[in-house]
Amino acid sequence: MSSSAEQLASGFNLSVFSKAEELKKRLLFTVGALIIYRIGTFIPIPGIDIVAYQQLFQQNQGGILGLFNLFAGGAVSRLAIFSLNILPYISASIIMQLMTAVSPNLEKLKNEGEQGRKVINQYTRYLTVLLCCFQGYFIAVNLEAQAGVFEPGMYFRLTTVLTLLGGTMFLVWLGEQITSRGIGNGISLIIFAGIVAELPAAFVSIFELGRQGVISTFMVMFIIVMVFALVLLIVYVERAQRRLPVQYTRRQIMATGANSATASYLPLKINMAGVIPPIFATSLLLLPSTITSFGIGQGDGFVDAVLASLDRGQLLYIISFVSFIIFFSFFYTAIVFNPTEMASNIKRYGGVMPGIRPGEKTAEYIDYVMTRITALGSVYLAFVCVLPEILVSSYSIPFYFGGTSLLIMVSVTLDTVNQIQSHLMAQQYEGLVKKAKMRGNR
Repeated sequence: MSSSAEQLASGFNLSVFSKAEELKKRLLFTVGALIIYRIGTFIPIPGIDIVAYQQLFQQNQGGILGLFNLFAGGAVSRLAIFSLNILPYISASIIMQLMTAVSPNLEKLKNEGEQGRKVINQYTRYLTVLLCCFQGYFIAVNLEAQAGVFEPGMYFRLTTVLTLLGGTMFLVWLGEQITSRGIGNGISLIIFAGIVAELPAAFVSIFELGRQGVISTFMVMFIIVMVFALVLLIVYVERAQRRLPVQYTRRQIMATGANSATASYLPLKINMAGVIPPIFATSLLLLPSTITSFGIGQGDGFVDAVLASLDRGQLLYIISFVSFIIFFSFFYTAIVFNPTEMASNIKRYGGVMPGIRPGEKTAEYIDYVMTRITALGSVYLAFVCVLPEILVSSYSIPFYFGGTSLLIMVSVTLDTVNQIQSHLMAQQYEGLVKKAKMRGNR
């Protein structure tokens, strides 16, 4: 049965949208900010021999460079000022989440509310700067060694580091502006825009492979059908919830002073970890081949054998990929979701789960349910990511049809649509309140 919010959302029409002036301003601001981001992905870093770099990228695009290029919207292939994209900030955020789970001081800051979160966000920005400087220097050194820099030296390294650092911090600021003044999560929308911008070229690449006879027409149709089927599966699972019933005691303000119970529920998502497990798993598996592509460890028979077994599509690669996804699903969920804290909050507000004692028993039950949900979610993530991975490795399908990119696109789209519906619902409620006041005045 649909909820009241879904029933209200089904009644939206163009007339309701046309009256939502605030929503239209937010949408225009979001589109304008994303256009600025896309322009920056075409501005190259100064002092680079683009022709030599393009040859280097073509040789290594199957490694971690291809993954970074996926999230950067093609900026890595052009070595633009936004080549690092927002990834250092995401890495810093994940590191801070891990540190919060093990550091009592950071955990205390987290529990202080808004002021504590501001301090943690500031620490995250400082860590982002350090990661950008480290990655920027590594990129500059490798460009001097292989990509044909016009004037190598410390000046080039410094300008490259400052350019990449400035590009990343500008995107962090731009993402925060989208979140506060636009629609949706700004950081997620920047990655989403980069992936979507390269989709037309990815479709053209598939059809070109079919025209050249590299893949059959049947395989082209199968890939398109598979993508739509995976999108439907992702939408279904990402919207799915396991609702644990909770009853809150509410004291009636009446002469009798009797108590009554208000029924509610605790929603638990099947995929609590989101896209973090496949991103971590892909990065770890592509890291060895990327390191050797820069000349480290080449010629060693054992290293070459391990790398050959870890090629995309190989059995060891698939087994490792699935294992990493399952591990990171449980690991990240354990960090971001605390059953003991959840049970404590339920007890503090006078809530109780039917048939379960408050406190420790409630925490054990939530952990019991969450463990089984996470197991199901990890299998779902492994299936969604491994099936496209086999096609990417076997038929040279672009990265953009991989499971990670599909997860990001669908998740960000669902979140943005939900926020748009929330604004439209607020607009309808505001209209109803105004009508009620006018009738009351009459």
